[in-house]
Amino acid sequence: MSPTMTDRSAETGTVPAETAIVPAETGVADPTADEIALEDAHVAHNYHPLPIVITEAEGAWVTDVTGRRYLDCLAAYSAVNFGHRHPTVVQAAKEQLDKVTLVSRAFHSDQLGTFAAELCALAGKDMMLPMNTGAEAVESGLKVARKWGHDVRGIENPTIIVAAGNFHGRTISIISFSDDPDARAGFGPYTPGFRTVPYGDVAAVEAACDASTVAVLVEPIQGEGGVVIPPADYLPGLRELCDRRRMLLICDEIQSGLGRTGRTFASEHVGVEPDLYLLGKALGGGVVPVSAVVGDADVLGVLHPGQHGSTFGGNPLAAAVGLSVVRMLADGSWQRRATELGAVLGNRLRALVGHGVTDVRCVGLWAGVDIDPTLGTGREVSERLMARGILVKDTHGSTIRLAPPLVVTADELHWAVDQLAEVLADLGRPPVHH
Repeated sequence: MSPTMTDRSAETGTVPAETAIVPAETGVADPTADEIALEDAHVAHNYHPLPIVITEAEGAWVTDVTGRRYLDCLAAYSAVNFGHRHPTVVQAAKEQLDKVTLVSRAFHSDQLGTFAAELCALAGKDMMLPMNTGAEAVESGLKVARKWGHDVRGIENPTIIVAAGNFHGRTISIISFSDDPDARAGFGPYTPGFRTVPYGDVAAVEAACDASTVAVLVEPIQGEGGVVIPPADYLPGLRELCDRRRMLLICDEIQSGLGRTGRTFASEHVGVEPDLYLLGKALGGGVVPVSAVVGDADVLGVLHPGQHGSTFGGNPLAAAVGLSVVRMLADGSWQRRATELGAVLGNRLRALVGHGVTDVRCVGLWAGVDIDPTLGTGREVSERLMARGILVKDTHGSTIRLAPPLVVTADELHWAVDQLAEVLADLGRPPVHH
């Protein structure tokens, strides 16, 4: 199913009547506190969520346990690119649930081959390695690069270059080359074999290379870093360097890929094709975790039976859901929608610079907004937006990120930015003393 532009008054800045926030019924007890207390008591405190308890969702909107509705401008960190419960994805899942969900890779299934073939066609590659989560895709990509270094280049102890400010997940190997103290501190000893250099600096990558270097792992746009967009010559420079030194270029497109930035892959914006794509999040359509490493046979072909695997990776349910996502992306309509609506979002956000915002980085429907730290933190802005019916997430102190589902309308984007402008205006007003 292709997306359609259904906005009725894109310049009004108002929310369509049928999607206006619905208040909770009067006289109904608010169960939010009880639900949060129950979660806090029995779930490890590895997140600091906003104080909202979601019970239903559809499209770009979610509903909490009190009946209040919110515009989701996070989309589960891009895992819900096509909106909550997109009918095409849900139908694929329902049909597969009635047939078979899991057989493990001990046997073949009738879904994996088709999913793999069409994902490879979308990426212009030969082969894919199916996994489940984004972190698994990254770990798998690192293993493939090391195996390629051993088998193809004859390197006994391969090293991989990574970028400062990265976020690739939170496994032991990945946090070993993270410079985020929250993710890294206290989890040593750390996995060796990685060298970190500044993001966006090709010369620094080349200076860090030696005879043991087999790959460069990079996000085309750093998501958790605050939607950090590198110089236009960065990825092309890395591609040339990797070709010249016979190294693999690995692009982590787990957040940036599959339509989010207005292209199938963010690396397409600068005409670069990596040796390996790392995919996840949106590949599962917001229904099940699906991830993959996608590359050519001369790289992924280094894997042989027993050397890597996953019980759930490539299961029939995941493959059916992933196939529905790949087919939705095949005609480019979602990518065009993200480009068109991204222009609306970017133009509106950039108009706030100097009015409580110090900088905006926006590509497609993905934006990092730096709030003037004299007004408040990103967390405070997020909480105030939540009170107005907008869900976003803070990162790195004074930055908030917006990544609404691609089904969002221009009306809704205008309304969301209006709410942000009002929050900033409120924060900038002097306190009233009685």
